[in-house]
Amino acid sequence: MLHRPDPSSTSRKLISLEESYEACRKVTAEYSKTFYWGTALMSPEKRRAIWAIYVWCRRTDELVDGPLAAATTPETLDQWERDLDKIWGGRPLDDADVALVDAVQRFGLNIQPFRDMIAGQRMDLHRSRYETFDDLYLYCYRVAGTVGLMTMPVLGTLQDGELEPPAWKASLNSYLSNFKFDSLDLNGLGCGDEGDDDPTQEAIALGIANQLTNILRDVGEDRERGRIYLPLEDLRRFDYTEQDLMDGVLDDRWRALMQFEIKRARTIFAKASRGIRHLNRDARWPVWAALMLYSRILNSIERNDYDVFNNRAFVSTWGKVQCLPVALIRAQVL
Repeated sequence: MLHRPDPSSTSRKLISLEESYEACRKVTAEYSKTFYWGTALMSPEKRRAIWAIYVWCRRTDELVDGPLAAATTPETLDQWERDLDKIWGGRPLDDADVALVDAVQRFGLNIQPFRDMIAGQRMDLHRSRYETFDDLYLYCYRVAGTVGLMTMPVLGTLQDGELEPPAWKASLNSYLSNFKFDSLDLNGLGCGDEGDDDPTQEAIALGIANQLTNILRDVGEDRERGRIYLPLEDLRRFDYTEQDLMDGVLDDRWRALMQFEIKRARTIFAKASRGIRHLNRDARWPVWAALMLYSRILNSIERNDYDVFNNRAFVSTWGKVQCLPVALIRAQVL
């Protein structure tokens, strides 16, 4: 894994650009096999940039969930954000940054989604419960919905060798400048409202759906850290208590709760799928594949009789292979 830099060693010589991208590829392949399968279908230039973004996101997440998380403070995240400014200034601090600096410059990445992800990690420092889905939605936007915005310039705006067509750039910048956490369109994202397709909202929706899937898959692991991400209002809806969850009670109440949450995640996946046609043609197949692969984790949870306390849901290699031709057809006709 590419660790965050030791301030005392930042003067050392960094690895080459090619070596940095290769290191990012290895990290992505090791730690997110499902995601890596999707990137393998992209053009070399695009998938390398996506690997660099993924590694920064993983390193950011590890600040609060990794082996050194106990040493992380609000000041640690403040410094991480200052380091982010240096990356956007073209000054890599460590080996992983070399690739990200290149991706920033090559695709004109917007810094705000990266800042928002750091804000999500700040939430994890002091919060282990979410009362409502609205509360959880803000967290999911910050730690995962932002990924859709980070990758939009890579997946959706590279055309004929030119960076960021004006319409896409204006759409993204306008959305970021007007984003209000207290007035989110939860109906548009979570309840399957057709409306006018907004590629920015739909890019966020894919990240939200992925994060909800992570939450459902990782209930057992999160409880060991004392965290419950499922909205407490949902637990009460099915008369299932926090203590039940901590004890790993698997009964009809739990199954009904999980069925409710899986339906919500699938609704948001459906919302996200409607935005794929806005992407450049060379990005549609890998994004369809990634969406289908991730959503199949929900199928695995169902096959395991909703036992996420003792069984980790995953998609088999054969299941991944089966997705590819279907994803290709969808990329061509939808």
